[in-house]
Amino acid sequence: MEGKPPLDMVLQAIQALHHDPSPAGKEAASGWLDQLQRSMFAWEISDQLLHMRRDVESCYFAAQTMKMKIQYAFYELPADTHVSLRDSLLTHIENLQEVSPVIVTQLALAVADLALQMSSWKGSIQMLVQKYGGNVSSLPFLLEILTVLPEEVHSRSLRIGANRRTEIIEELAFHAGTVLSLLAACAENCGSDEKTLVKVFKCLASWFNLAVLDSNFMANSKLLVILFNILQRDSTSTQLHEAACDCVCAALYGLENVHTEMPLAVQLFEGVVSLQPAYHMAVAREDLDKVLSYCRMFTELAETLLDMIVLSPGQGLGDLRTLDMLLVCVGHSQFEVADITFNLWYRLGEQVFKLSDPQLNAIFQPYAQRLIHALTRHCQVDSDHQGIPDETDDFGEFRVRVSDLVKDVVFLVGSAECFSELYGTLKDSQPPWEVTEAVIFIMAAIGKAVNPDRAQAVVEVLQAVVSLPESAHIAVQHTSIQLIGELGEFIDRNPHFLEPVLSYLTKGLRRKELASASASSLQSVCFACRDHMAQHFEGLLQVARSIEVLELSNEAAVGLLKGAALVLARLPLDKISMNLKDLCALQVNSLKRLLTSEMSNDVSKDPSIWLDRLAAIFRHTNPIVENGQVHPCQLVIQEIWPVLSDTLTKNQADNRIVERCCRCLRFAIRCVGKGSAALLDPLVTQMVRVYHTHQHSCFLYLGSILVDEYGSEEGCRQGLLDMLQAFCVPTFSLLDQPSGLRNHPDTVDDLFRLATRFIQRSPLTLLRCAAMLAILQCALAAATLDHRDANCSVMKFLRDLVHCGIVNDHESDFEARRELVSSILSQHGQVLVDRLLQAACFYLPPYNLPDLAEVLWELELFDRPSFCRWLEHSLKSLPKEATGGAVAATHKQLTDFHKQVTSAENCNNVCWALREFTKLYR
Repeated sequence: MEGKPPLDMVLQAIQALHHDPSPAGKEAASGWLDQLQRSMFAWEISDQLLHMRRDVESCYFAAQTMKMKIQYAFYELPADTHVSLRDSLLTHIENLQEVSPVIVTQLALAVADLALQMSSWKGSIQMLVQKYGGNVSSLPFLLEILTVLPEEVHSRSLRIGANRRTEIIEELAFHAGTVLSLLAACAENCGSDEKTLVKVFKCLASWFNLAVLDSNFMANSKLLVILFNILQRDSTSTQLHEAACDCVCAALYGLENVHTEMPLAVQLFEGVVSLQPAYHMAVAREDLDKVLSYCRMFTELAETLLDMIVLSPGQGLGDLRTLDMLLVCVGHSQFEVADITFNLWYRLGEQVFKLSDPQLNAIFQPYAQRLIHALTRHCQVDSDHQGIPDETDDFGEFRVRVSDLVKDVVFLVGSAECFSELYGTLKDSQPPWEVTEAVIFIMAAIGKAVNPDRAQAVVEVLQAVVSLPESAHIAVQHTSIQLIGELGEFIDRNPHFLEPVLSYLTKGLRRKELASASASSLQSVCFACRDHMAQHFEGLLQVARSIEVLELSNEAAVGLLKGAALVLARLPLDKISMNLKDLCALQVNSLKRLLTSEMSNDVSKDPSIWLDRLAAIFRHTNPIVENGQVHPCQLVIQEIWPVLSDTLTKNQADNRIVERCCRCLRFAIRCVGKGSAALLDPLVTQMVRVYHTHQHSCFLYLGSILVDEYGSEEGCRQGLLDMLQAFCVPTFSLLDQPSGLRNHPDTVDDLFRLATRFIQRSPLTLLRCAAMLAILQCALAAATLDHRDANCSVMKFLRDLVHCGIVNDHESDFEARRELVSSILSQHGQVLVDRLLQAACFYLPPYNLPDLAEVLWELELFDRPSFCRWLEHSLKSLPKEATGGAVAATHKQLTDFHKQVTSAENCNNVCWALREFTKLYR
């Protein structure tokens, strides 16, 4: 935006954004206003709009813009304007508090973010409370500011640095007593004004979350008494109840050390335990919102006290009544209530398992038994349900979570014992079908964990399952088929069950409702019983030939072919080639018909279906081939290549299909290894030709597979290098576009995978090539790219580049490698360290730092004196101040970091130092 637009134009754009009936008009207005918000003029225009107070829309736009500018562009303002900005914001929030609560929230955030970044504004809490705390009309926006201020301290939008953040937290802790006094006075004096109470509890929760409140002071505060009194009252409104619940949960979560904050912990424990009658009253009144809130508090209490519950069960705050309260909640009729408690049970199981103490297991065994039985009841579908349970709705997703939880806690009961106990509930009675199905579902969850040698119940269950009549409810049959898939290891140890199981699953394949589940379980049986299944391969082949007649999902069909391929790999080598050709025939013939447009109307015209199936076959056909033996899959893949090549050519503009072709070829090449050499020239030629027109990054990925397989072969290196250099021209053209790196992270990822493979398989080939400098410059530019996978690939390339000049693997080319790497670093080492440090401090999220630390570590190992100089120069070039004038990093912090990195004994030390240092700039 070149010049400041007139206010009338801004108001027209805001009006169009909210009221223009044309979507195109709205979109144009939105784009123009977005440009305005990014410009320097946004500061003045927002202030003018807030002064005008013309309507809610313009005021909201102005307040939101002011908040965004302070969050992301505070550096645009000179320091001498900060005070006037603060005073202006406070005036606006005073004048606009009656207009709209959302405007107040935006302005409160703007004030909070200003206070955090404006280092010259000392004692902001004290000033705000003194100025507005005595005026009842000002309390709503004052409480709003005091609520969002602690929340914004750790906002990722504000890069205020660890030093400023520490200063702020210390200041907030110092003035916390002032805030608590204000909140207590508000709570006591507001009478029946629930809106004010809601604001008070939201504000208190915010301060609890920041963990700056004195726990001893809070333990004796009237606020806790008021809080629990409100939660005990049956007449409390849902909104106030939720705010009070959030506050209690924040207080529990903020207890960093129960032992050092015992008075507050005791008060919270007694307060939450006292809510049990109120929970039962909410259940009786069928007030689900309050039931969920009570369950959240019970669960948060258990999470907070979990260490004490595990280490000193039944003693003090390790009181096991906490778990009893949770089991009461799990017993509620609505599964959403039980769902809230799941994380606690996961953590309990994990901690008890790690301690591996039989006596401790015995203490928690009854709780696990009650939990599993309650969850079994929750997994029952309605008795009038038709068809199989839907796994994609809320209840279906809940059942999946139940299955995962049961797997994690069943060790407390014993898998075999639990399986037998569950079976006993079916064996000793004739329960309704929905009860039977739920029990079988839970049995399926623990099936894999049952010791095959201690499982008499499994024998009876399998016999009962394969004998199920067709009149059994379809859901019972469906879940029984899933159970079979979980018992693969047992069937492998008891192969006499294989014949009836295969017969049962084959029968299920012929029924539309059961086909996909049967295919999935058949795949699992094939995986677990590969050796025993070899004699049944002909039957699998017959099923595979009929795959289009069976009404399977594509995922199930792929899984079935995967299972067949696993068994195929166990056949004698002389039988694999013919059977592989047969297994691939349907897929290959379908692709051929697609190429000639001869597909019938009832067969899919999407080649990705057949490509996915071929990929599954190639991926899982991995026979053991001795040196010197011809790979049995080699000839089949060579015969299939022309069809894959033609499919690629025909669909070269469709990225989805090209990716499937490349994936299929990747697994084919991995399958036969160097036996696919005959494909190398035609495949590379086609890849390069298509890539010049359509820059599908999957070609780069497939190229990296080729380099991995053939890069060590002398006769293949030049051809592979030609391929890389041919790829580089269109790739760099794509990435050199504005925002090219950010818009094409997959291309960055796959390019550096390819370059890394060269460094690993034939480093001299890459180091000496003409494209090396351009690849390095691209890596330097991409070092700041905040895409996880792409940045990881860039860092791995840089790391391996330096490492190949360090590792002396007794190869004759070591000296040449070291000399070339030394030459590269002498020219680009300083720039590389500059970019790495800037990336770490200003661009990359913390999870990318370990990869970056590896590059720094390799640089230090390669040439420590030079690295020390480079790092010192890079540190001196970092900004001395954060936005708002606060000190970013002191001289001591800079020198300490330099010393930590340059004296590190391993890469983990570098990574730790980097993590701590980068906090100074975040």
